[in-house]
Amino acid sequence: MAEIIYSKEELLKKGVALYESIFNEKPDIAASAPGRVNLIGEHTDYNDGFVLPMALPLVTMIVGKANSTSDIFIYTDADVGKEPKAAKFNSPTESNLLPGKLNWANYVKGSVNFFDGEVPGFNAVIVSSVPMGGGLSSSASLEVATYTFLETLTGKKTDLKQKAFLCQQAEHKFANVPCGIMDQFIAVLGKIDSALFLDCETKNYELVPLNRTDIVILVINSNVAHFLNSSDEYATRKSQCMEAAKAMGVESLRKATLSLLEAHKNNLNETTFKRARHVITEIQRTESAAQALKKGDYNTFGSLMNESHFSLRDDYDVSCPELDQLVDIALKCEGVFGSRMTGGGFGGCTVTLLKYCNVSSTIERIQEEYSGSATFYIARAYGGAQDELALLKSIL
Repeated sequence: MAEIIYSKEELLKKGVALYESIFNEKPDIAASAPGRVNLIGEHTDYNDGFVLPMALPLVTMIVGKANSTSDIFIYTDADVGKEPKAAKFNSPTESNLLPGKLNWANYVKGSVNFFDGEVPGFNAVIVSSVPMGGGLSSSASLEVATYTFLETLTGKKTDLKQKAFLCQQAEHKFANVPCGIMDQFIAVLGKIDSALFLDCETKNYELVPLNRTDIVILVINSNVAHFLNSSDEYATRKSQCMEAAKAMGVESLRKATLSLLEAHKNNLNETTFKRARHVITEIQRTESAAQALKKGDYNTFGSLMNESHFSLRDDYDVSCPELDQLVDIALKCEGVFGSRMTGGGFGGCTVTLLKYCNVSSTIERIQEEYSGSATFYIARAYGGAQDELALLKSIL
């Protein structure tokens, strides 16, 4: 059975109740930003390639109020392990903030630090339906929701692309994750019934219709996370890509071709060669997939998704047995066009494109055959970040 995805109103009510229980007052500001699933184009964004994500109806909601001090108090209801759920730090009125010991709070801290304007003290709580560690970009969702909250708090709006860049800087500098720009872009710019085809070199983007009511996206969380110090693994792969590009004499792997890679094969070790091969072919696949989606050619789109997974598994080495098993089972199900792992890898989620009429039977078969315990989300393309003042007023 698929998970119930709570509406924004339900999530906001939860946030309001939590805020009132902690701060003994009613909030007057709220903002949200979505998680995302990348349909195709994995590990291409930091190689100046193409990506094709869509925003999800899974969102992070921040509820709060200015507190007439220079102190910022935040509380999360997320499962943050042994870390405290509450954090306090000063507003960066006189000097820049620095990362702290609380990993989850650093995403908020980074967005506050890079906000394009003066930030007053405030109280806030964070509630989210985006699963952490599932490859659905809970981090960018939190960064962008925080930034949107600050825009609402201060009345100062930032250009949308610049907003995405600043939130990316928050993740680079405060979470120490050298991510590409995709996650922040889709969290800011997502539109209902559309995927976003993004050129990560030029930062130009195009909305691609994804509005067939008889076709849906099934996101399946494997509920495993083989971290293997995943931040280091991410950085290692980025370094390998840079090494391959340098060996071929190009600025990035976006500029490379398979023939150029083959010509320099003797200059690369086997692992670096395979990493580059994945990126070069994935960039090509993503461009082809966007064209297929525009034409409504879901068979071609699905085949490209499958090829993407095999490449991520064999060449980029970021899949795991659980993700492979989920993809293998899905591809045996009637009505499935394609399936692949999504996100950084080492666990997390798969994304499957299929006919709506076959969702229940697909879920049932995966539940029967999957060796673990999966979580299922049926999703359509959702909208990007926004303030939730009108919704907040309607429920207070």
